[in-house]
Amino acid sequence: MRALVTRLRPDKKREKLLVDDWPAPPAPTGNQVKSRTLYSGITNGTEHNDLTGGNYAHPDDALPAGWGYQHVGRVIETGPDVTQLAAGDLVYVNADHMEFVVARENGLLIRLPPDVDPTHAALFGMTGVAMHSCRHADLRMGERVLIAGQGFIGQMAAQIANAMGARVAVCEIDRRRLELAREIGAAEEIFDVAGDGWERQIADRAFDALIDAAGVAGMEDRLIRALKHRGRLMLIAGRFNVNYTFNLGQAHEINIRQNTGYDRDDLANVCRLVRRGLIRIAPLLQNVLPLTGARRTYDTLRDSPHQLLGTVFDWQ
Repeated sequence: MRALVTRLRPDKKREKLLVDDWPAPPAPTGNQVKSRTLYSGITNGTEHNDLTGGNYAHPDDALPAGWGYQHVGRVIETGPDVTQLAAGDLVYVNADHMEFVVARENGLLIRLPPDVDPTHAALFGMTGVAMHSCRHADLRMGERVLIAGQGFIGQMAAQIANAMGARVAVCEIDRRRLELAREIGAAEEIFDVAGDGWERQIADRAFDALIDAAGVAGMEDRLIRALKHRGRLMLIAGRFNVNYTFNLGQAHEINIRQNTGYDRDDLANVCRLVRRGLIRIAPLLQNVLPLTGARRTYDTLRDSPHQLLGTVFDWQ
């Protein structure tokens, strides 16, 4: 079976590439369904983390290994207890980049309606993380929210927060991503925080909530200062430790929250808003690539992650 797999090179550097001899999953049992992959999306933060030995990466002795969570496939076989899905259904599944996937029908998957572009659906996982972040941050109509980082998840969080009625501000150091945020138009304020941009533009006690999709080390005190009293700080980017001045957090009576991915409700809400045109994935879909381009693309993700936004592999 074909799969995209992370492995350790002789020089101890990690790479990810296509293999054709990965063990195939067994036939579905119980309420499981088996799907053949049509498209899979790179999960930028998670897969970069694995390629660079980050805080939730596979240990060296567990490689080679698959990783990812955005799979769009066609159901080809069902277990005897399946009641909601049938062969031929198009599904999004939280699964690795594998040619065949077996999953429970009541697991982290949804049936995709025919009016959803499957290449867009291949990015529903990262969009689901953005949805979960906005819901967990408990955003309310008219509140000011700052979203730090305008990679794929940050851009989608801006759109979702705007759809929830929040007054959205975004900040980023990459000019290309800032220009994309302007084109999408979900943010009322856009800050270039390169150099001393944060100090010049991000006022203390200005925001009700802050979603950190950047994960820059050592920023915690700045993030807290930007929040109002009892503000909500949502940390979603990978980091080994969170370090902040206790007295600062105490003075703000800060609420620090963390995410654990997304759930079926998040996926259903993403699908609903995409179908209604309230959030758009198309502006962030940078590439739909053949599998032959995987190694080069993953080298870019490992070494220059800012170059990538939405990247989807075509398995057909």
